[in-house]
Amino acid sequence: MDYSKVKKAIEAAEAKAKELGIAISIAVVDESGILVAFSRMEAAIKVSPKFAITKAYTSGTIGLPTDGIAAYAGEGKPYFGINSLFGGKLTTIAGGLPIKVGEKLMGGIGVGGSTDVSQDVECAQAAVDVLA
Repeated sequence: MDYSKVKKAIEAAEAKAKELGIAISIAVVDESGILVAFSRMEAAIKVSPKFAITKAYTSGTIGLPTDGIAAYAGEGKPYFGINSLFGGKLTTIAGGLPIKVGEKLMGGIGVGGSTDVSQDVECAQAAVDVLA
């Protein structure tokens, strides 16, 4: 990933958050789940960094939006127990999106901080739009 584009993606997520009147944390990981960039807006809730990093890691390594994994995480499904697997490094909470170029998975972005996770998704999508 081009770091200058990653910085612009974070700025796009923050701009969307300001438009929505919220403060968020944003994490970007590569396809191995390694943190590439992180930002926490002033006034973002204290646990938002953990949410953002976990969401980014999940989407960046599995290649699906975090909320899209929930359908596969119920009892008898292939991702059952995903929330406790790997010591809690994976989540089904909305706000994590994969970063893809064509069909190639490049990493993931995670946003945490809103009390309405659909707003986290909006901010994450604003970032992905810059990177796609």
